[in-house]
Amino acid sequence: GTWLDSKRRLAVAAEIRRAQSCVFCMEIKNALSPFTPIGTHQTTGLLHEPEVELIHRGVNDPGRLSKTWADKIIKDGLSQGEYVEIVGIIASVMIMDTMTMALGSLATDLPDEKPGEPSYYLPPGAKTKAAWLPIVEPEDVVEMDEPLYPKPDPAYIYRALSMVPESLRNYWALAYSHYIPGQTVGQYNDSIRAITRPQIEIIAARVSGLHQCTY
Repeated sequence: GTWLDSKRRLAVAAEIRRAQSCVFCMEIKNALSPFTPIGTHQTTGLLHEPEVELIHRGVNDPGRLSKTWADKIIKDGLSQGEYVEIVGIIASVMIMDTMTMALGSLATDLPDEKPGEPSYYLPPGAKTKAAWLPIVEPEDVVEMDEPLYPKPDPAYIYRALSMVPESLRNYWALAYSHYIPGQTVGQYNDSIRAITRPQIEIIAARVSGLHQCTY
């Protein structure tokens, strides 16, 4: 990764899977306020508290996250780059595991660790503007960031992970295969899938609603 080494990225993936059966998370999700329940998350024991909180809330109650909450996660010990990279892993693992579950298959095993150190690359144009954490606006992209966006003026959903370009690329490579490539989003009358574009959007809207996607 960019901010996490292989061992820590695998620990994040394992915690994402653990979070899906966390009893405390279910109490939080069912409460009127996510801050009302008192308790602790059921964890793998591999990560520190800020990482666990980010993962469990990101997996189970993403619709009620707030800037105040995000600021506390960072204040408690996570860097902004680590935060963004973990969010990218959450999104990717949830796509893969949800698809596996839908197919009625067993979850795939996590891979082995790989050697190497994080690059800690920070895009020089990253700045806090339209999001809680820094993003890279299209006009601020430099050669070291590329490739970043599918078109000159991408929607903000494409910019969400841009503080960590590799996480952005990894996520969208996966998302495109489960939805449609960014270059074809505006082609409403054609479909590269076995179902029509309206059918794709009906399914996507239903999934987004179930996942509390405010976008």
